[in-house]
Amino acid sequence: MEFGAWGISTNTLIHVVDVLLVSVLMYRALLVIRGTRALPMLVGLLAVAIVYFIAKKIGLVTLAWLIDSVFNSFILLVVVIFQDDIRRALTKMGSQPFLFKQSKSVSDRVQEEIALAAHRMSKAKLGSLIVIQREVGLDEFLAEGVLLDARVSRKILYSIFTKDSPLHDGAVIIEGGRIKAAGCVLPLSFNPDIDPQFGTRHRAALGITERSDAMVIVNSEETGAISLFMDGAIHRNLDSSSLREILEKNSFAFRGRRSSSRHLEEEHDGQ
Repeated sequence: MEFGAWGISTNTLIHVVDVLLVSVLMYRALLVIRGTRALPMLVGLLAVAIVYFIAKKIGLVTLAWLIDSVFNSFILLVVVIFQDDIRRALTKMGSQPFLFKQSKSVSDRVQEEIALAAHRMSKAKLGSLIVIQREVGLDEFLAEGVLLDARVSRKILYSIFTKDSPLHDGAVIIEGGRIKAAGCVLPLSFNPDIDPQFGTRHRAALGITERSDAMVIVNSEETGAISLFMDGAIHRNLDSSSLREILEKNSFAFRGRRSSSRHLEEEHDGQ
């Protein structure tokens, strides 16, 4: 059977579609694991597979049997090792277009306020934890904090994380250009690969990115260093300009209430 006027058989068309779908899935998988600890693990598994085929080819029976025994539980092994990355990948597939990322614009003012607040707290060596919600909701963590629903402002962020503030030990959650809550408790990561110099705030930042697609900005109380956690990757030793650049590249993070935020900004600028 041929397809249309081009003389393409149905079987050929099915094979082409099959190859394209597999290519897209592999491309999306590589995007997800790029820059995360899953990539070296995947390379390690590939190396073990190569050793297995070589051992089987040259007759290393015991080694091939040992690797084969491990690979019999390959699916379970992959799920255990890559459980955080699999959860993050499924979250992305459910919240973003299949082939392309969303490209929602973000308020420059919100970017600027967050970057300047982080810079000011860095100079003062104030510890802070700022969570920026993207597509995955964080309502379960809002319930643990103090609801604010305030316009994003560097003064508010700075005052929350001053040492005299009762909310400085928790996290601030920002959604749609609004500070939704402060003093929120986040789950800690038990990733063994995390830098041992990282404290509770950094482990909480990694923990929430393992459960959601949120971006998290952390100020170290000891060194004043600014770090950003996103998609399992850690960007360290940032200044205000580099932090602003990352926020701008991921501007779709500030979803929702776009028009209302812009209206509030125009009112503020007109006063």
